[in-house]
Amino acid sequence: MMYLATTGRRTDAPPHPAGTGRRVPGTVIALGAVSLVTDVSSEMVTAVLPLYLVLGLGLSPLQFGFLDGLFNGATALVRLLGGRIADHGGGRHRTVAGAGYLLSALSRLGLLLGGGAAGGIAAALAADRLGKGVRTAPRDALISLSAPPEALGRAFGVHRAMDTTGALLGPLVAFAVLWATADAYDAVFAVSFAIGLFGVLVLALFVPAGAVPGAGVAGAGAGAGVAGAAVAAAESTPTGRRRSRTLGDPVFRRVVTAAALLGAVTIGDSFLYLLLQRGLDLPPLLFPLLPLGAAAGYLLLAEPAGRIADRTGRRIPFLCGHAALLAAYLTLMAPPGWPAAVLVLVLLAVFYAATDGVLMALAGPVLPLDGRASGLAVLQTGQALARLVGAAGFGAAWTWWGPRPALAVAALGLAAALVAAWRILPEGEAS
Repeated sequence: MMYLATTGRRTDAPPHPAGTGRRVPGTVIALGAVSLVTDVSSEMVTAVLPLYLVLGLGLSPLQFGFLDGLFNGATALVRLLGGRIADHGGGRHRTVAGAGYLLSALSRLGLLLGGGAAGGIAAALAADRLGKGVRTAPRDALISLSAPPEALGRAFGVHRAMDTTGALLGPLVAFAVLWATADAYDAVFAVSFAIGLFGVLVLALFVPAGAVPGAGVAGAGAGAGVAGAAVAAAESTPTGRRRSRTLGDPVFRRVVTAAALLGAVTIGDSFLYLLLQRGLDLPPLLFPLLPLGAAAGYLLLAEPAGRIADRTGRRIPFLCGHAALLAAYLTLMAPPGWPAAVLVLVLLAVFYAATDGVLMALAGPVLPLDGRASGLAVLQTGQALARLVGAAGFGAAWTWWGPRPALAVAALGLAAALVAAWRILPEGEAS
């Protein structure tokens, strides 16, 4: 059964030998290992950053929301440029992704050497987000081009599960470093930098520099056939036609529109964890442990969610994931306590498992082979810009009105966005 993310069939997808969808491509496993190591590094910083900025440096929720949203949204041009460079020439996906991983690793030095100065912190956050913006589209394009369309959900699910293993370990490492160093944030940044560099080394050693998209689908023989089909399709597609089909395809535009609309009412994990910390009155030392619940759930659910999306179509799981996020917002408005906190973390895990990789699997088959990274970059950019609005808007609402009214507005906005996205997203077909 081949999943079609559009209402019509695509003729530029490479043929895949029978049974190739049963195996996870080697490229996906290698990239998953890189993401695992890198996420240990990045989540160490993410786990302590809200406390470091809000409690340590005294930023208001409005200032934190502006910084968080700004540096997530300001990578738009870099995402598009990274996708374009990765597609050009057909063999630059690893190089562009590697540059992004390296930039994120080096950003830890900015936090380490910045000494709490606003300029140094802003530069470090910008470098981290730029690195993520550069690497994400080429990496996801490699995953999308390495697996048959009917197995994309599982491929992204396996990658996201490995990625989340790193996200699960990162806060634990941060907690251990803080405990061992008596809350020394500089030690967290130093260890994060060393682990980030190790992730770049894993990429250099285990992801082939000259890998052709599709080559790792199923063994050497099958991979050669897929690679040949991919190259032939890419070479037969003129540049102008590729650009038109990537940005002008009405189905792809609907996917981008729906994702951006929902992104604009996604307030961000950091705010959710800050709300949980305040409601539970957790000591700062335990704050890095909050993301563990969501990460553990995501780790368990990512691959099964991908399988379900492959079998049922990716539109419904994607929308159900955002419905789970809406339920998390509503739960945060209830009286605080550990049962409510656990439910929020579970719902957050369901949200990511049903949306992150599933969205990439939904959009991938719509895009031409030689424009895959560029197209995914457009989609990811739309989300990033929308989340700039969401993070800054929620931070402002919290500062002016308080957390409960801000959550109420966010919940109403997400409910309305879900109704609109239900009508906007194309209905996938299985055939």
